This record gives sequence, structure tokens and C-alpha cells, in this order.
Amino acid sequence: MSGLKLFRTDTTNSGMTEVMPRLAEVEADVQGLVEAHMESLLGVRFLASEYGTGPVHGGRIDSLGLDENGSPVIIECKRGIDAGVINQGLFYLSWLMDHRAEFEHLVRDRLGATAASQVLWSGPRLICIAGDFTRYDVHAVREYRRSIDLVRYRLFGSNLLGLETVAAVRDGVQVARRVRRQAVARAAADIRGASMVELANAVDEVLLGLGDGVNRVERKQYTAFQKLRNFACVCPPQRSKLLVYLKVDPKFVDLVPGFTRDVSGLGHHGTGDLEVQLRTSRDVERAQDLFRASYAAA
Repeated sequence: MSGLKLFRTDTTNSGMTEVMPRLAEVEADVQGLVEAHMESLLGVRFLASEYGTGPVHGGRIDSLGLDENGSPVIIECKRGIDAGVINQGLFYLSWLMDHRAEFEHLVRDRLGATAASQVLWSGPRLICIAGDFTRYDVHAVREYRRSIDLVRYRLFGSNLLGLETVAAVRDGVQVARRVRRQAVARAAADIRGASMVELANAVDEVLLGLGDGVNRVERKQYTAFQKLRNFACVCPPQRSKLLVYLKVDPKFVDLVPGFTRDVSGLGHHGTGDLEVQLRTSRDVERAQDLFRASYAAA
């Protein structure tokens, strides 16, 4: 996986043994593993496997799901390199956009009426998971006005799975670092004494600037910042504070009253169990380690 090496420590003689990567024996093994743990791996709720597209299209979608923000997701799995995986996925994505009512009916059956009423059709996604991709695949996805993730997998030993995002494109625009660190620091410094809207704009820049592969998804109740999964959800500014929810385990954070809070047992908009309350530019600076930890976990 792009130079990644995994080693197992040997406690008996203080040695190290390399765990060699391998591909699945058959394609169905990859699909089955992804479907069984789809929410943990991709932040996508499973809807259906081998979903038929009818006699006209004459195909079967490997997996259908709904991501954390309500976007429809098509997942296509391949054991190794497959030159047709992107075109196949795009074919099914076009079918999906022409069969919205059918998809919403499926969501209603599997996840309930509330989830069906909140399907976000502005950003349907295609996730291709394969043993590898060529440089032509990476170039090709940039030419399509669709949201596509190319994800490389490897199996290690008997019970380890590695996933690596090779390319992430949103609506035909390659997702990349959009601000430099100097710009992020300047934005945080410039908002001292500014309004909550300006504070929200600065947080937006900081989160987008954390690294490659960041997607911004607008919902009525929150704005999600996403790699394969959400790593931050920012609620609309309140009168005196801005609430950000992160995918950081509160048990491993020294909680500070008025700044960080464990909301794992409380209802709130967006995803994430750690609430961060931002009131000033200093709070933005204090929160950056938490932002980075959540980004790394996604």
C-alpha cells in the first residue's frame, strides 16, 4: 500500500516480524468484509447487497448505502486492478439519479421514514474499493462531475485490513489542500474581536486546510467536513459561541468546562461525541490539536 509496511513485535526476543500484505482470494471476500463493517470503515449505513437495476440497465450494484450526512452511496469492490470499475460505478450512479423514489423507498424500509425524508440528493457518492488503481484511473475521475473516492485495500495477516484513499474528487474538482498554514494562522489572528460569522469562516478555513481529501457537505442543521467519514460537524453560529462536534473519544481528552464536553449520551446535530465550544480566536488556536486528531481518525 504505497510503501506502507506493517510489523509485529516479538516480545520473546525483542525482534520485529514484517506482516506481509496480500489481496483477497476472491472479490466476494472484499465485498463481504466491507458490507459487514461498512459504518465503521466508511461511515456509511448499509442498505443492500447485489442490488438489481432492472431489465433495462441489466446490472447489479455491489453495495448501496447512506452516509452520515444522508448522501446516497454506491460501493463497487474489486479484488485487484480493474480498468472498468469507475465506468461501471458511474453507470450505476446515473441509474440511481433516475430512480430516486426507488432508493428512498429502500431507505424507508431499512432505516425508517425519517432517514428517507432526509436523503441529500445534491451529493451522491461513488466509492470504488480495489486492490490498486492506475494513474489513468486517478486522472479519469477528475474529468467526471461526480463525487468519487478511489480506495486501495490490503489484508495483513489473518485479521487486519488496511484502507488508503488514492484519490477523492467532489463534483469534478479534485479535493486538495485549499489553504496554506500561513493563511490559516493569519485567518485565526484576524478574527480577534470579530463576529461569530467571521469566527465560523475562520474555523471553516482551518478545517479545510488540515490536509488533502477534505469535503464540505452543507446540511440545514450543520456543515460536515469529511474525508471518507465525517471528522467535524460545525453548527450555525449562536449569539456568543460556535459549536463543533469531533470524532474524538472524550474519554481520552482532558475536558475543560466551557470549552470541551462529552456529548456521547446527548442528542445533537451532526456526528461526533466531543463538543468543542468556540467563542474567540484563542479558542480556535486551542482546538487545533483536537481538529487534527479527529482528521487523523477519519
